[in-house]
Amino acid sequence: MVKARAGKGALGGLLWLVILGGGAYFGIHIGTKYWHFYQYQDRMRQEARFATHRSDQLIQRRLRAYADSLKLPEGAQKVTVRRRAGTIHIWAEYYEVIEFPGFVREKLFHPEVVATF
Repeated sequence: MVKARAGKGALGGLLWLVILGGGAYFGIHIGTKYWHFYQYQDRMRQEARFATHRSDQLIQRRLRAYADSLKLPEGAQKVTVRRRAGTIHIWAEYYEVIEFPGFVREKLFHPEVVATF
C-alpha cells in the first residue's frame, strides 16, 4: 500500500534551490571584486620584483594599464610608488560598490606591496 504524501518535500526543495541560486549569484558578484583585488596586488608584487630595472613612472603606467584591463574604478589607477634605501613601497586605494537586495555598500580596497631589492 502506498501512503499519500503531504507535498512538503517538493516545496522545501524549491525553496533551497532559490536560496542556493541567490547565494551563488551574489557570491560570484562579490568574489569577482576580491579576485580582481588579488590579481592587482599580485601585479604590484611583480612590478616590485623588477623595480631595479624600471623607473617609478614606468611602474605606474604599467599598473594603470593593468587596472584598466581589470575594469577597476578610477581610484585604482592612482598608484603611488616610493623608494627608500633599497626598499620600494607601491600602493593604491579604491572603492568598489557592492550591491545587495535592499542595500548598497562601498568597500575600500587597499592593495599594497613593500619589497626590498
